[in-house]
Amino acid sequence: MSSDTAGNPARRLFATVLGCEAIVIALAIPVAVAVLKVDGATAGAVCGSLAAACLVLAGLLRRPWAIPAGTGLQVLIIATGFMVPAMFFLGAVFGALWGTAIWLGRKAMSAQPR
Repeated sequence: MSSDTAGNPARRLFATVLGCEAIVIALAIPVAVAVLKVDGATAGAVCGSLAAACLVLAGLLRRPWAIPAGTGLQVLIIATGFMVPAMFFLGAVFGALWGTAIWLGRKAMSAQPR
């Protein structure tokens, strides 16, 4: 991905993926506590901080480091599957959406006149 993320036409797609992901990871908190009997403080700290990171990163997508940071965040969200097994699947779905946004962003950037 180009370091010019401010002019990236896929930035809205990146923000949408992160926003939806924040909702899903926040909803994993009650599932972890009620269904899987995970300690509430642990579930809240892990999932809450990841949800907040998604929202903060969605606002920082103009920065050149935001796309690589988002990729790292995808890995962390998939890792929450060790706490809530359904997050392995949901994290992979959002990771695929993130990868698609990167691919479409590169394609759109190459199609723009310089």
